[in-house]
Amino acid sequence: MITIIRADGVAEGRQLDAMRARAAEKNADIELVVKAVMEDVRAEGLGAVERYSLKFDGAAPYELPKERLDEAYAACPAQLIAALEHAARNIRDYNEKLLVKTVEWTSPDGGRVGRIVRGLSRVGVYVPGGTAAYPSSVLMNAVPAKVAGVEELVMLTPPTENLSGAVLAAAKIAGVDRVIAVGGAQAVAAVTYGAGFIPRVDKLVGPGNAYVAAAKRLAYGALDIDMVAGPSEVLVIADETADPKFVAADLLSQAEHDKLASAVLLTDSAELAQAVDGELVRQTGYLARSEIMEASLRDFGCAIVCGNLEQCVELANEIAPEHLEIVTQAPRELLPKIKNAGAVFLGSYTPEPLGDYLAGPDHVLPTSGTARFFSPLGVDSFLKTMSVLEFSREALEPISEEIIALAQAEKLTAHANSIQVRVDSF
Repeated sequence: MITIIRADGVAEGRQLDAMRARAAEKNADIELVVKAVMEDVRAEGLGAVERYSLKFDGAAPYELPKERLDEAYAACPAQLIAALEHAARNIRDYNEKLLVKTVEWTSPDGGRVGRIVRGLSRVGVYVPGGTAAYPSSVLMNAVPAKVAGVEELVMLTPPTENLSGAVLAAAKIAGVDRVIAVGGAQAVAAVTYGAGFIPRVDKLVGPGNAYVAAAKRLAYGALDIDMVAGPSEVLVIADETADPKFVAADLLSQAEHDKLASAVLLTDSAELAQAVDGELVRQTGYLARSEIMEASLRDFGCAIVCGNLEQCVELANEIAPEHLEIVTQAPRELLPKIKNAGAVFLGSYTPEPLGDYLAGPDHVLPTSGTARFFSPLGVDSFLKTMSVLEFSREALEPISEEIIALAQAEKLTAHANSIQVRVDSF
């Protein structure tokens, strides 16, 4: 089921290269299509959005009335509503504790300086349509935005016949202000430039297909985006004390996402690797989406047997996985050595799906090695800051000559003059 590699400095490198190649692939044809859509919407506005929506989704875009969300909420099973509200509470609590505030202080020179924190004015949340529905993603994208103080939250989802009741209920729970039935690259273009009743937004977050991802890349700069997500991935560091049933189950929980998903085990125990492989075969046999899982594990899954746990950590930092599970006798002892990961899950009873749904930290995480420099989505993703300065005459006078000297060194005479005219008035 899964390839078992003994780390020798070469074999594991080949596997890492294959993973990187998977993530690096881009479809040039998709880029060309999306560029045309973006340009048409920028030039024509709502007319182009409607034309592309009719072509790709078979329906023109429209805005859902608030009553539709209320109806969806009422129609959902009580157990699902309870789970969604529980998740929303935990996500809200987590982000409230991380919310940074405006702060000012007296500088060493006696002036007032500081930073003003504001929530973005308007944010778009993209929610894919189709047969799969992800109400958890609605919560993970929308709740932190509301905690940040975003004034208007606009959800975009394709105008298909099967608009998910669970997704609409999640939108109500999260406090989404508007829901617009529009999808694809044309939706991204609409909120980038503004198109009729579809407003321009400051930032667009949320997953989508290859066309949506390409559109987000092209839109970046005209608006902000969360990230361009690649295929899902999980990496498990485990020692001989790990339960192979648990490890296999967690690897499969990501492999079922996509044939391009990556599931990797790093261990110092060859016996554990063999036991996990056997469990993968057994569990795949009774799970749905087995074809997807088998393809994922065959092409992008592996177990790498290292000489020790320190070597496992080194490889994990090099891979910089989206999800990193540490299932060892003392998982917290390894945590200080972890530099690159989207989210870290410690211990046998902290499986990755806990983070996906209920724990509170966001499940929108950097993929494809970008955890080396990107961070998870969170309340800070929806904030912007402004510097604030306030100096009196008494604070400015002692440092005025130094400012003039710096300005003159850069040959910016008007800068120097702005200070000099005040010096002359002292």
